[in-house]
Amino acid sequence: MGYFLGVDTGGTYTDAVVVDEAATKVIGKAKSLTTRADLALGIGGAVDAALAAAGVLASEISLVSLSTTLATNALVEGQGGRVALVFIGFDAGDEARAGLDEALKGDPILRFAGGHGHAGQELAPLDLAALELAVADLGEQVMGFAVASRFATRNPAHEIAARDLIRRVTGRAVTCSHELSANLNGPKRALTAVLNARLIGMIDRLVAACERHLNLVGIDAPLMVVRGDGALISSAMVRERPIETILSGPAASIVGARWLTGAKDALVSDIGGTTTDVALLRDGLPEIDPEGARVGGFRTMVEAVAMRTTGLGGDSEVHLITEGLSGGLRLGPRRLIPVSLLAVDHGAMVHAALDRALSTETSGEHDGRFVVPMGGQAGGLTAREMTVLNRITEPMPLATALTTRLEAAALERLVARGLVMISGVTPSDASHVLGRLESWDGAASEKALRLLGRRRNGAGERFATDPVVLAQAIVDQLTAQTAECLLEAAFAEDPVFAGEQAETLARHPLLRAGLNGHRGILQISARLGVPVIGLGASAPSYYGAVGKTLGCEMILPEHAGVANAIGAVVGQVSQRVTGNITSPAEGRFAAHLPGGVEVFSDRDAALAAMETALENEARARALRAGAVDVHLTVNREVKEADIEGRTMFIEATISVSASGRPRVAHELDAAE
Repeated sequence: MGYFLGVDTGGTYTDAVVVDEAATKVIGKAKSLTTRADLALGIGGAVDAALAAAGVLASEISLVSLSTTLATNALVEGQGGRVALVFIGFDAGDEARAGLDEALKGDPILRFAGGHGHAGQELAPLDLAALELAVADLGEQVMGFAVASRFATRNPAHEIAARDLIRRVTGRAVTCSHELSANLNGPKRALTAVLNARLIGMIDRLVAACERHLNLVGIDAPLMVVRGDGALISSAMVRERPIETILSGPAASIVGARWLTGAKDALVSDIGGTTTDVALLRDGLPEIDPEGARVGGFRTMVEAVAMRTTGLGGDSEVHLITEGLSGGLRLGPRRLIPVSLLAVDHGAMVHAALDRALSTETSGEHDGRFVVPMGGQAGGLTAREMTVLNRITEPMPLATALTTRLEAAALERLVARGLVMISGVTPSDASHVLGRLESWDGAASEKALRLLGRRRNGAGERFATDPVVLAQAIVDQLTAQTAECLLEAAFAEDPVFAGEQAETLARHPLLRAGLNGHRGILQISARLGVPVIGLGASAPSYYGAVGKTLGCEMILPEHAGVANAIGAVVGQVSQRVTGNITSPAEGRFAAHLPGGVEVFSDRDAALAAMETALENEARARALRAGAVDVHLTVNREVKEADIEGRTMFIEATISVSASGRPRVAHELDAAE
């Protein structure tokens, strides 16, 4: 009998779980801290402990599946490698659409004439000689390239030519927009390609780290990765399309929640170290976002579960609001290393810095904050950024890393690149002070909160003289912001409120009064109408209060802390491809096939050719993604209009889905 191994790499913890090959019960589970500098260490710690807990040999594992929140976290926190966008055939100002210019964050754009029309005809030739000169100068300054050409989904010739040239000249990874989506909207496709290019190095390191440890311990089994819609794909395919792993962890958590609870209708809320992810389970299935995954303020063209991802987690940065007389708190969206966690491995340095700051009555700007080098490739840095990075050779107080105020901006850019991380007060530290957690160094948490409480509000008074009072305020703020996340999701999914701003409704005074059971001249009551399934290691610590706030049932399943890892191994492989047929002139039908445009004189012949080509492409992708027992589903949408008694063909869209179960180790042996 074989066993399945599920692994989930999050911002704080890496989880591993062993289930039987029939996927009916958990045999063993374990957690290990995620080690950003070398992901293999955290993965190895979780995998080895889970195998030991299950009493299973490495040779008995027949399938390994990986889910991750690293891509999601990177987009929420604005991290990733420096990239260049090759923008072909677009008008000036098009980059302002779909948030593309915001996603680039100052990274270079190379503009060229070219592109195609809606029927696939070339609008202008692409100057490959000029492109070669431009990318040759940028090769050492960026980690990868994104290529987007006008109407590339109707004819990808210019994107393909640019991709091949860039790879030959620079050796860098290249992402083409048409490879990620068959939908129109060039700037939005370009945005998706930019984010994909930014994530390639990160996801490649994750997959390589997992493969290294599997080889080390003797696990010879296929490695799959969870996609953002909950389906599985092979590790080879995800290296080329890492953008598809955004919402991978949340998608796995929904699959895991259904498996753990059997619930059909519920809101699933998964709290991690960096984010809180909320989705609706309806009739036992997650909703798929028809507009594409939205993460970190960006609306992509990636098919994924309809998920609201917020930068709110156990390791969220605690901000003190100094405006107004009383001030306040706000959490996130950036993740910090909790001071209590940093002190586990660097206790002497952390405690010395905290004690030194506490020995004086004056409160320094960077008291209680530290900076930690994360490793990684440092290409494309300015001289000032490189100077600061070279100074951070080991974890140190933040004030030590900065010699002038001008270097603060350079440090922020290093954080955005994922080259360093900040350590400071988080809800995890607050939980240590309150005695809810005992995993790390509670004494360091108490000192850090005491320092933070010495900051002054608008009235000139200290925020808190007692660290326990401040800790409770931080946990209460986490409860309040989590409730807001759930209410936003509820309003967004309730059809009665379609077209309304969910964010506004979730914070409306009438709703607040209803949740509080207001009894005055008006009597108002409100509560969440479906249960909430709380997932994540810290869910039992925080979510009881959330359920009371919203007046709903809170379900906390036994294996809630490893739901993502469970969801990773109980999913299916699925691939979907889409093609369009247009009519450039009466009696002519242009099929935009995967291999190029082919024109037919007969409508049905064009439809049949497209369907056959898509079936072959979908089946090939599913097999490459690691599926066996593949079955196909075809969907046709033909748009026609009656004009003066005649039927006029407008456009047709054909989608083919190929799905099957993941191939396991003994089936690989049989195939060979």
